[in-house]
Amino acid sequence: MSSEEVTQIQTVNLGKAWITPRYRRTDRVVNMIRDFAKKHMKSDDVKLDQDLNRQIWKRGKANPPRRARLRMVKDDDGTVVVSLYDELEKDETKQGRKDNQSIDSEKGSGSSK
Repeated sequence: MSSEEVTQIQTVNLGKAWITPRYRRTDRVVNMIRDFAKKHMKSDDVKLDQDLNRQIWKRGKANPPRRARLRMVKDDDGTVVVSLYDELEKDETKQGRKDNQSIDSEKGSGSSK
């Protein structure tokens, strides 16, 4: 096997958790995420990140999120770590490029006066 990590970013629909009784919904969401990661990453050793766990349990046991955007990373030893996908990193890089463009355009417009 290669020594590289395999990474996938997926959105998981967790709406089926509402079939279960209220007091078990978040437990089912955790199990659904584990099963999803096992299926898509082809590994039985799945660990959930602490931030993901906090996000799932933030609204209590009866009202978990309806969907979750996940980053799944499979190590070379077969362990899959599931965490929240940080869209802020993508937005910051895009925003950084936009800021540089706006600064350049301001410099250009200032010299024409």
